Amino acid sequence: MTDRPEGPEIWQRSARAARHNRRRHRAEWRFRVYGLSAVILALAVLGALLGSITVKGHSAFVLTHVELEVFYDPAILDPDGTGNSAIIGNANFAKLIKQSLVSVFPDVTKRNDKRALAKLVSQAARFELRGRVLEDPSLIGTHQTVSLAASGDLDMFVKGHIPRDVPESDRRLSDKQIGWIDALDASSAIETRFNIGFFTNGDSRDPEMAGIWGAVVGSFYTLLITLVLAFPIGVTTAIYLEEFAPKNRWTDLIEVNINNLAAVPSIIFGLLGLAIFLQLFHLPRSAPIVGGLTLMIMTLPTIIIATRAAIQAVPPSIREAAHGLGASPLQVVLHHVLPLAMPGILTGTIIGMARALGETAPLLMIGMVAFIVDVPGGPFDPSTVMPVQIFLWADRPERAFLEKTSAAILVLLVFLVLMNALAVYLRKRFEKRW
Repeated sequence: MTDRPEGPEIWQRSARAARHNRRRHRAEWRFRVYGLSAVILALAVLGALLGSITVKGHSAFVLTHVELEVFYDPAILDPDGTGNSAIIGNANFAKLIKQSLVSVFPDVTKRNDKRALAKLVSQAARFELRGRVLEDPSLIGTHQTVSLAASGDLDMFVKGHIPRDVPESDRRLSDKQIGWIDALDASSAIETRFNIGFFTNGDSRDPEMAGIWGAVVGSFYTLLITLVLAFPIGVTTAIYLEEFAPKNRWTDLIEVNINNLAAVPSIIFGLLGLAIFLQLFHLPRSAPIVGGLTLMIMTLPTIIIATRAAIQAVPPSIREAAHGLGASPLQVVLHHVLPLAMPGILTGTIIGMARALGETAPLLMIGMVAFIVDVPGGPFDPSTVMPVQIFLWADRPERAFLEKTSAAILVLLVFLVLMNALAVYLRKRFEKRW
């Protein structure tokens, strides 16, 4: 018979167990505190980052306008009185704006002062007047009150980004220009409106006229090409490797290389696209077709890995039941495995596309960093994409481009959040439980 422990020994064991439980509970409590602190710290950093971007970029969604009475002088617009649209289109519309400003400030007589006064209105305002006259030639010879976009400096001053209480040499506006702005503001000739041009214009060297539409269209074409090519190739590759490929050294080598490609820096894919699509196949530089092909190569490993994981998650009983009913291996995959794995496949694809949307380095290598004013009309036209547009604006010296940069980042973040939310929705919507 085994000896049973005596009373003091039982008490000692109980005391040791109690101390061990207390230490374990304290360790668990510390772990929870550390985890909660890490989450709070991450949320605080994320909140500070988003708050900083929002504070810097929210003002880009409004634009300052100057209201002027413009006389469409026939001597400037149509000196021959022929109504020829070619002559009208080449007229000096900037002179009309200068005359309107001088009529508001008749004491401005010196050439340098007139030049400084004209800088209060955007240089692109003359194209707005030109479009109005070409659309309605009956405006010639009339006085019209029009609202023209202010210059970037005036816009920044009204928004408070250019302080007036600093030496004149330290700001982009002179004391005279600030006095003219105050006079225009006192006469209610200055107003701020929603900046619809930020969403409908292409890039411009004038910050008040620069918009993201060209970059949005370029991103659309680039991602469309990426999706059309990467999705079928990635899904079929994953199906073959998971369901049909023999398990040998070659398939093991392919699987290892796919996993390694998923961790390769994105700029390497840019070098690959530069060598193959531009130097070998001579495709047009800075075109969405090249960007889409480059991002397709970069996105393929992500889609293949996600698809294989989704296929592996399908219970073997589904395959066995289908085989038992006489289905061929291809029918089992197409009719049973693939539909059940589709939520995971779509989730992985959307996450891969979201990564492609935010990539900059590979596109810089293939020349999509050029200054493109026109909105691309197709995948072979020169264009840029949203991340590259942000990169270009961040490098501009004007203060007005800083708010454009932050505003474009906010728009890009909205797109990324929507794409990730769509991935979560599709997974929840089509997910099946066994």
